[in-house]
Amino acid sequence: MGKSPIAGRVTAAAEGDVVVFLIGMRINRWRSVRHWIPVFGAMRRMLAELDRDPSAGLLGYRLLTAGPREYTVLQYWESREKLLAYAADGDRPHRPAWAAFNRRARGAAGRVGIWHETYVVPEGAYETIYSGMPRHGLGAAYGVEPVARRGERAAERLGIPAGS
Repeated sequence: MGKSPIAGRVTAAAEGDVVVFLIGMRINRWRSVRHWIPVFGAMRRMLAELDRDPSAGLLGYRLLTAGPREYTVLQYWESREKLLAYAADGDRPHRPAWAAFNRRARGAAGRVGIWHETYVVPEGAYETIYSGMPRHGLGAAYGVEPVARRGERAAERLGIPAGS
C-alpha cells in the first residue's frame, strides 16, 4: 500500500457486502495508567497479529484520533463471520484482552471507556471516489480501479438510474 498519489480518478474495487468495524477507547482518567495502557497495548497486539495473518479477514485499517483522550481504529473486514470468529477465538489476543478488561473494570468503572460499532453495508449501498490520493479507506482495503468501470457519477456507482 503505497503512499504515492494515484493519478486520475479511481474507485474502490470492492464487490459484495462491505464490513466496517469501528473500535475505540477513551482515557477518562489520565492517572489510571494501569487501566488504559493495557487496552492500548492489546489493540496494538491485535492489529500486529492481524497484519501477519491475512486469512483472519482484516482487509485494512486506519488509526483515528479525536484529541489526546480518544482513539479509534477504522477497520474493513472480509466478512462479518470472520470478524465474529476472530473476536470469539480464545487462542487469539482479543478474547483474553476482553476478559482482562472486564476484570479490571469491575473495580475501576469509568477510568477508561471502550466501544465498538459494526456495519454490514450491502452491495450497492456504498460508493467511493479518490482523485490524486494514495490508496485510502475502502480503496486501500480492496484495491482500486478506474472510475469509468463503475460509472462517472456517484449516482451511477450507487446504481441509481440517470434522472432519478
